[in-house]
Amino acid sequence: MFGSSSSAPFKMRVTNTPSSDLVLTNLAYCSPSDLRNFAVPGHKNLYLATVADSFVLSLSAHDNIGSDQIGLNSIQRRCAKVSSGDSVQLTRFVPPDDFNLALLTIDLEFVKKGNKSEQIDAVLLAKQLRKRFSNQVMTVGQKVLFEYHGNNYSFTVSQATVEGQQKSNSLERGMISDDTYIVFETSRDSGIKIVNQREGATSNIFKQKEFNLQSLGIGGLSAEFADIFRRAFASRVFPPHVTSKLGIKHVKGMLLYGPPGTGKTLMARQIGKILNGKEPKIVNGPEVLSKFVGETEKNVRDLFADAEQDQRTRGDESDLHVIIFDEIDAICKSRGSTRDGTGVHDSIVNQLLTKIDGVESLNNVLLIGMTNRKDMLDEALLRPGRLEVQVEISLPDENGRLQILQIHTNKMKENSFLAPDVNLQELAARTKNYSGAELEGVVKSAVSYALNRQLSLDDLTKQVEEENIKVTMEDFLNALQEVIPAFGASTDDLERCRLHGMVECGDRHKHIYQRAMLLVEQVKVSKGSPLVTCLLEGSRGSGKTALAATVGIDSDFPYVKIVSAETMIGLHESTKCAQIIKVFEDAYRSPLSVIVLDDIERLLEYVAIGPRFSNLISQTLLVLLKRLPPKGKKLMVVGTTSELGFLDSIGFCDTFSVTYHVPTLNTKDAKKVLEQLSVFSEDDIDSAAEALNDMPIRKLYMLIEMAAQGEQGGSAEAIYSGKEKINISHFYDCLQDVVRL
Repeated sequence: MFGSSSSAPFKMRVTNTPSSDLVLTNLAYCSPSDLRNFAVPGHKNLYLATVADSFVLSLSAHDNIGSDQIGLNSIQRRCAKVSSGDSVQLTRFVPPDDFNLALLTIDLEFVKKGNKSEQIDAVLLAKQLRKRFSNQVMTVGQKVLFEYHGNNYSFTVSQATVEGQQKSNSLERGMISDDTYIVFETSRDSGIKIVNQREGATSNIFKQKEFNLQSLGIGGLSAEFADIFRRAFASRVFPPHVTSKLGIKHVKGMLLYGPPGTGKTLMARQIGKILNGKEPKIVNGPEVLSKFVGETEKNVRDLFADAEQDQRTRGDESDLHVIIFDEIDAICKSRGSTRDGTGVHDSIVNQLLTKIDGVESLNNVLLIGMTNRKDMLDEALLRPGRLEVQVEISLPDENGRLQILQIHTNKMKENSFLAPDVNLQELAARTKNYSGAELEGVVKSAVSYALNRQLSLDDLTKQVEEENIKVTMEDFLNALQEVIPAFGASTDDLERCRLHGMVECGDRHKHIYQRAMLLVEQVKVSKGSPLVTCLLEGSRGSGKTALAATVGIDSDFPYVKIVSAETMIGLHESTKCAQIIKVFEDAYRSPLSVIVLDDIERLLEYVAIGPRFSNLISQTLLVLLKRLPPKGKKLMVVGTTSELGFLDSIGFCDTFSVTYHVPTLNTKDAKKVLEQLSVFSEDDIDSAAEALNDMPIRKLYMLIEMAAQGEQGGSAEAIYSGKEKINISHFYDCLQDVVRL
């Protein structure tokens, strides 16, 4: 495909091109006797040679060149890395079939750089080059001299595509024909302006020809990046005359929003790096603020000053100016929402809107804003023409988490610090709802375990053997216990709700658990039930909270949270509402979520006298229990209450899909529990179970704990180890102390 050398190599001595007018032909010159050694079979007057195993030149005979000599111009000698008088190896080059170039992309510049400025018609120049260099072979990286309209130019081949040829690691090269399409590229400071270049032409807005997101340190955001590229950069890739003919303006702003740690700032900075414009200006929202009147607005204007100057002097050829606003919600709150008396925040929004899309709007600016609180931003800032591209950077899926883990472990893998037993695929599966920053924290924590094994606190000066440092799978599993995701399951809080674990306590409780787990399955697989709500009601201490917590844990959903009054003691009702709303908003970011609303009457601040309750919290919960989660997200809400009559009176019960009554224990249930605890003798167990009829399970545990202490105390260890049993008469005494509900 790339041609072959079909003869033995020739050693020839390098000399200068015979005359100055031949320097610009890109031909190599040899004696007539040597020329026949490089004749291409089947082609009349075509002589090709591979020079120094790097590039291919066309040869011509000249009488002033002696035998075994080759005449090369200065650029050719530089490319071959030889000087006049050196020996160089030449081999006849035989091109393969279908070797004509379909596309040739070249970087154009003046031979002598100065203050020259030329406008070149791409169609005319391409026609001239096809004629002048017909049947010459061009190789990527090759530099060529030529003259055009009295000026000497050079071009470097950046892309050489043969029609139908697959991309390969070998050298890209091909032969110029009458059908070769030539694309011209120039640097911004070259002084050359290419006009009339249409088909196949692209702008040089990007530094790289292609992007590998993982090499930029971006993992799990391929879909989001593709969306950003399509909406914000696709129009900028084409030359200005294309967009003017389409009658469109470039996108001037984008907003990246989502939970903390998901990669918003990272993506914005990497976008700034890969753009071939001015160095991005990175601004933290609060830094713009000033204590002086009018100074804050001036700071905003200063951010756009360079872009305005560039637009005035260079017009459509102006560089792209990127301004990155981190935490943009700090300065662009909805106008009228702040009551500071100064109106500074309102004037900042007005100034920013004017600069982005005012009367003298700029077309060479890209404003990238980042926030965790999109809801706080002024609506006018989000309309088309301003921050119109709004991309949610959400928590990564399993494939995204794998990419992020690969990025953060790549160096340790290259340097053999990663143990063979580390399974990144398994870690990606285990780290549900971890953000990118949290995954980086997991890797750091795992490395700390590996490094700690090589250190001795007794002698910190002891030399460490690098080859002994290995980060193992066990290190990563330990790290998962340390780094808890902000949007993960609150396993510790849920476990506290069932201190005694879950014991078998009869068919009635088992039936409720099974029905609740069927609802979990329904949420997981059903397309028509993105929201399922379930209410567990019953006497205090009947095990409602423990049952709800067990359903949450056993669901294995990535996001499980419990909302209880004990975490909101002393808070104002508006603050409580904000906390409850945040739990639901966080749940909407996860594909599968369970929220447990424990003791709803306590959340509502219910008091039987009156009755009194918080209408604000009540209305908030009623709305949240009916609001469907966003598309693609599924939520199950499990509520618990001991005041069913009250909830029914304020219309709460109708908002739940199903309601289950969690009963107290009957004699049969109590006996089953006592058999599992094994603290009574066989003779006493029936009597004890009879006494515990209609007892809430929490009271049962409290009673057993009291009786296990013994009449004189100190018997608990022996009873729980099975060496002794509870005295039935002492049990009855304790039973008298327990006030039933």
